[in-house]
Amino acid sequence: MRLTILGSGDAFGSGGRFNTCFLLETAKGKLLVDFGASSPVALKARQIELDSIDGIVLSHLHGDHFGGLPFLLLDAQFLTCRSRPLLIAGPPGTRARLDELMEAFFPLSTLNKWHFSWEAVEIDVGSSTEILGHSLATAEVVHFSGAPSTALRICDGEKVFAYSGDTEWVETLVPIANDADLLIIECFKYDGHPGGHLTWEILKPRLKELRARRIMLTHMSPDMLDRLDEARAAGLLVAEDGAVIEF
Repeated sequence: MRLTILGSGDAFGSGGRFNTCFLLETAKGKLLVDFGASSPVALKARQIELDSIDGIVLSHLHGDHFGGLPFLLLDAQFLTCRSRPLLIAGPPGTRARLDELMEAFFPLSTLNKWHFSWEAVEIDVGSSTEILGHSLATAEVVHFSGAPSTALRICDGEKVFAYSGDTEWVETLVPIANDADLLIIECFKYDGHPGGHLTWEILKPRLKELRARRIMLTHMSPDMLDRLDEARAAGLLVAEDGAVIEF
């Protein structure tokens, strides 16, 4: 499994980082995990063809995690002229929210006669399913987004990628992380108790419960970005746009 970090930023682009978007390449295909508003630009900046993506898995329905999808779909329709199918998998409510987003950005775009087939599959929270040959497990987390917000666990049959999504500390993160080859977990602020997010102050004493082989922080605000030495000293990785990790 090969991970390319296309975007590791928060909703505000702190540190000049793109919105959340991770590319997973396996023997079974190419999956994007989350697709924030800036993700089409991030892919093109890395010279990754949008047409090469087989599917997209969404953790939750905030703009910095799924807001780039209208641009991806319309690029495939009018610029790339995609011909092969595209699968989008997300929590309950994904298709309706995506249609609303399409119409808000590009009125009447949902009436397109698409030149390629695409579908939005809605995954029941707390369930396990198969996405393009990969096993996907989800767990509900605490982060208001107008629909269920989830943590994700993706396996290609050999390696496991785990991702917290955006969330406060919840016990459901423990089984998501257990024995994962890599866990990417948000750490929005250094301290305090921001609703719907983790801080280093909260996460640090819980690290021993997250039994992943490697843990990487992402989705950091300026005050956390200024204190990354503490996380590195604790043995954690820190997400950086453009970084590539094989595991």
